[in-house]
Amino acid sequence: MATPDTRLCPACGSRNDCTLAEPTTTAQNCWCYSVSIDRAVLEALPDNLRNAACLCPRCAQVDHQLRNSTHPVQP
Repeated sequence: MATPDTRLCPACGSRNDCTLAEPTTTAQNCWCYSVSIDRAVLEALPDNLRNAACLCPRCAQVDHQLRNSTHPVQP
């Protein structure tokens, strides 16, 4: 079984904008530190993908939280 790419969302395969997965931004907190992700969203992932990489904001269903956050996702 291949190791998941930590830069990609394990649910949809899109970029997840995780600062910890990018070598140039590892000193910054990830956007996911500033939001609350519903446990059901995480539990819907297959076991082998859970806790392997950040979800993208769309799959994490936190777009509304990020719009009100001081830590916006970088395009």
